[in-house]
Amino acid sequence: MTLLRALCRCSIVLALVGAAASVARAQDSVAVDTAAASVPDTLVRPISPMGAFWRSFLVPGWGQARLNRKLTGGIFVAWEGVTLGMSLKTRHELAFLRRTDSQRAENKRREHEDWVVLLVFNHLFAGLEAYVSAHLADFPGDLRFQAVPGGVGGTVSVPFRVR
Repeated sequence: MTLLRALCRCSIVLALVGAAASVARAQDSVAVDTAAASVPDTLVRPISPMGAFWRSFLVPGWGQARLNRKLTGGIFVAWEGVTLGMSLKTRHELAFLRRTDSQRAENKRREHEDWVVLLVFNHLFAGLEAYVSAHLADFPGDLRFQAVPGGVGGTVSVPFRVR
């Protein structure tokens, strides 16, 4: 119970300090203008989550590239190339096996369907990943994990600014 009370008291003190600081800055119009000009606007999303979804759903990696996640976008593009190439290859082999009335045509048809499913899954997964990434674009990037003494758990430090 004492830990809960201490946390409540700390949050109240932080809220009061933040309110006092914002009142002091609001009284000085020069301080408000310089403070607003010096802080970069990092909370603006480059694109909307649905815009990122549709971009990556249509062309995997496009939404990720727009969100400045170039490695993730490159992985989706590479997997798109593999699945597209393999589906075209198996389709060509399937056409040959059907022309020659081979016994293996049914197995090759299943393999072709598997590659097509992976191709469709890549489009869907790329769109969903871009959607989530666009929602998390304003998430603070400097989260740190620390080991707790004894190694049983961890702590997370989330910095925040009081204005």
